Amino acid sequence: MKTITFIGNGNMALSIAKGLKDNYKIEVVGRDMAKLEKFEKALGVPTEKFLLDGFDVEDKTVLFCVKPANVEEVANYVQGQARVLYSVLAGTSIEKLRENLNPHAVVRTMPNLAASVHKSMTTLCGDEAFKQEAQEILGAIGTTLWLASEKELDIATALAGSGPAYLALIAEALADGAVKQGLKRDDAMCIMRGLFSGFGELIQEIHPALLKDGVMSPGGTTAAGYSALEEAGVRNGCMSAIEKAYKKAKEL
Repeated sequence: MKTITFIGNGNMALSIAKGLKDNYKIEVVGRDMAKLEKFEKALGVPTEKFLLDGFDVEDKTVLFCVKPANVEEVANYVQGQARVLYSVLAGTSIEKLRENLNPHAVVRTMPNLAASVHKSMTTLCGDEAFKQEAQEILGAIGTTLWLASEKELDIATALAGSGPAYLALIAEALADGAVKQGLKRDDAMCIMRGLFSGFGELIQEIHPALLKDGVMSPGGTTAAGYSALEEAGVRNGCMSAIEKAYKKAKEL
């Protein structure tokens, strides 16, 4: 069984590790052994645990999961030259990763938190020689898409990487709306979850505009609700969210 070395033990690292644990041996590197043990417990399988200071990455396959602002600091602690570095850091360029960590190869990846349930939409770009391996590894946690440039990856970060937060806001708001009108909270949450589950299947095959048209009959309830969303600027808000998230990715 191949080994994947995680540098970083936060939420994203844990989500990815949960998706990979059945097919790969996991080792995790961090600053605090107590947090590494907590990571192992949450993962549910034994892991090799190492402290960051002086850790040797020579010829290892590394999943780099630290905060973008900590790249230079972390680089000062590790030794050796990784076989390949798979980075999940938003807005952190391949050039910066090469300069600081000096791996043989770099692939930027942008998974999302659905990795933990094998449903991540993960975008990739970087060294073409590792395209197939990257898609195999990250394919264990969901769907992958190899993009042609880092600019495209930064845009995808705003969509797929940050997207779960946007959808969570919409899901919560829809459930709150039903509660406001008199539906019990538990019932509203159950219905909302069923809505998102079914919609997730439909959107794989049907264009969003066609889905909308199929539900919205003339003068009906959906048309009334849809009009309220347009009046509130939901469409423009979603587009602005992608724009601002993309700009932030470039600033990191």
